Amino acid sequence: MLKLGEKQQLFVVKQVEFGVYLGEQLDSENRVLLPKKQVPEGTKIGDSLEVFLYRDSADRLIATCREPKLVMGQLAVLTVASVQKIGAFLDWGLEKDLFLPYKEQTCRLNVGDEVLVRLYLDKSSRLCASMKGLYELLSQASPYHAGDQVQGRVYEFSGNFGTFLAVDDRYSAMLPRHEDCSALRIGEVVNVRVAAVKPDGKLDVTLREKAHLQIDKDSQQVLRMLEEFGGVLPFNDKASPEVILREMKMSKGAFKRAVGRLYKARKIEITDKNIRSV
Repeated sequence: MLKLGEKQQLFVVKQVEFGVYLGEQLDSENRVLLPKKQVPEGTKIGDSLEVFLYRDSADRLIATCREPKLVMGQLAVLTVASVQKIGAFLDWGLEKDLFLPYKEQTCRLNVGDEVLVRLYLDKSSRLCASMKGLYELLSQASPYHAGDQVQGRVYEFSGNFGTFLAVDDRYSAMLPRHEDCSALRIGEVVNVRVAAVKPDGKLDVTLREKAHLQIDKDSQQVLRMLEEFGGVLPFNDKASPEVILREMKMSKGAFKRAVGRLYKARKIEITDKNIRSV
């Protein structure tokens, strides 16, 4: 069976002026053309060639010996070659650029942007790219451990869970929802620290430093917010995690540590209803 979007080992079954026809067997009736400019020198009938199958600009099934940057069932970072009314087109190493429909985009794209995508077949059996559904294709077998510094590419925002990243563009990772990710954008590569490795191998990562280093920054953030609120925060360290996240852009635990340090330094006082500058 000839498979779109995959590399296959096929046999040369017929030679013509404009190329060779390939099939799964020498007597195969289901054949695909490998254009003349793609045919390796010295190729003859019966030879086996590894090729990639896709559709050309006339929507015909075609073979190529060129190496695509993306195959079915995998992920790859591709560069936006052009943006049209119907969607974007990505450079994937072949003569015909890969179509990324608007409905499969998760953010607005511009020429030159790099995006993490997968391949799929649309209703017309054409190969297209998608920025969605990447989660299931990411590996959970990373070589990293808690405390490691890694790079992750942002590929999805979730209000319920957090921000999803692809570490090294291949390993599954997530920033928790209580971290301030408002400045991040889809496709951005960020430096993060592995906070934990889950039993299933997925990575919990953080933009924050280790607690004993981060507490200084968090304390300064509390002082800045106190200044913005006129010296009185309208809540204390017993406020709900949701309130603290919304107002302080940090977790309740981080907020309590910062408030505790400022209290011991006698820079604030804590009442039943608020926090005040001293």
